[in-house]
Amino acid sequence: MARVLVVDDEESVCQMLKDLLETEGYEVVTALEAREALEKLDQEEVNAALVDIRMPDIDGLAFFKLLKEKGYTFPVILITAYGSTDTAIEAMKLGAFDYVLKPFNIEELLLTVKKAVEVEALARETEALRRELAGEAPAEEIIGRSPAMIEVFKQIGKFADTDYTVLIVGETGTGKELVAGALHRNSRRCNGPFVRINCAAIPENLLESELFGYEKGAFTGAISRKIGKFELAEGGTLFLDEIGELPLSMQAKLLRVLQEKEFERVGGTKTIKLNARIIAATNRDLVRMVKEGTFREDLYYRLNVVTIHVPPLRERKEDIPLLAEHFLRQAVAKLGKTVKGFSPEALNLLKAYDWPGNVRELRNVCERAVVLAQGPLILPEDLPVTLRQPEELGLGEGEIELRLRSGQTLAEILHDVERTVILKALREHNYNRTRTAQALGISRRTLHLKLKEYGLGEEGEPN
Repeated sequence: MARVLVVDDEESVCQMLKDLLETEGYEVVTALEAREALEKLDQEEVNAALVDIRMPDIDGLAFFKLLKEKGYTFPVILITAYGSTDTAIEAMKLGAFDYVLKPFNIEELLLTVKKAVEVEALARETEALRRELAGEAPAEEIIGRSPAMIEVFKQIGKFADTDYTVLIVGETGTGKELVAGALHRNSRRCNGPFVRINCAAIPENLLESELFGYEKGAFTGAISRKIGKFELAEGGTLFLDEIGELPLSMQAKLLRVLQEKEFERVGGTKTIKLNARIIAATNRDLVRMVKEGTFREDLYYRLNVVTIHVPPLRERKEDIPLLAEHFLRQAVAKLGKTVKGFSPEALNLLKAYDWPGNVRELRNVCERAVVLAQGPLILPEDLPVTLRQPEELGLGEGEIELRLRSGQTLAEILHDVERTVILKALREHNYNRTRTAQALGISRRTLHLKLKEYGLGEEGEPN
């Protein structure tokens, strides 16, 4: 579902546009001023924006320039009750998607939003294809010197330059995609593409066409041929992330491809030879799923030719200082701050914490700390409450018990309560996002955004 940002200093206009767009099936994020909009953009991705030109803090044109400076590329539609030729020309010069006047022509406005969302989706797909065809692998290196990580490095070195199918297992946030990328970069297929697909992020009815592609006319809406992931990975590596979320119907089709090394596009008759190495990853217990009948035993053995286990961060705490410094340098470079490092007290808190969200959670905490730091060192007060005062927040039987202490803001309390509840629900449902979202009474997309916000997941991929 596409998400649209509406920024207008008139609350009634915001609400009217929100109601109108939600009726058309969009998710809507509203803000009454530019600063509020920027704060929300830090937390949520949007596919298009409707921005009022006349606003009290920062006008719409200045806000649009600021969005471009910050690297946002979604289409922006500028709106105003005070139309002028000069304003329209300047808006178009800046690269605005369109310019509309109040009062709105509802049909024209909805058509403009629809076109903007379609353009953004096409641009995103084009960029993804460009990256895949260029063979771009994950840019981040794997950080670690602990015995557990040395063993992972040894396994990568041992199996990288083979065509064995590899199954990478480990908890969410441990860095399974980085291991897959390292296997690809060190293989004889390194000059070919590294193509990724998140099996949990694609709706079941679209998975087959995403994997195998389709021919023109294969189904309603198939107006042209589409190349699938298996074909895009020709000569390279196909990384199937969250393989444990693959529906049984697709498991059978994947098994056939792995056995016969060939496939057909949906609606096609031409047999295409598979020339890609397969790497899969999961945070699920596939052995248990096989026993429960939710994962095919024959597919499990096809995937499990070689297994690499990525250890959780709590089992390699000696790597925490190294990882923290690495993430700090990245955040400093990104934010342009002058933070030099962690105080001994802050570093001790990082090392004492169990990191249920693993490396991804640590990165999130380090980035947040760099933002909050007021001096050259990150201090304990720059870290989340759950790290510096872990006994303050806990889940009791059937209720949340809070013990407030000085230094806690309401925002911090709510942040930590929500994070703890979500994490507890994830564990209770074996990290199945669909069941977790249902239990929490939220959409799967909302859960995905919350996991990203709290450093427990990114772009829907718990690696």
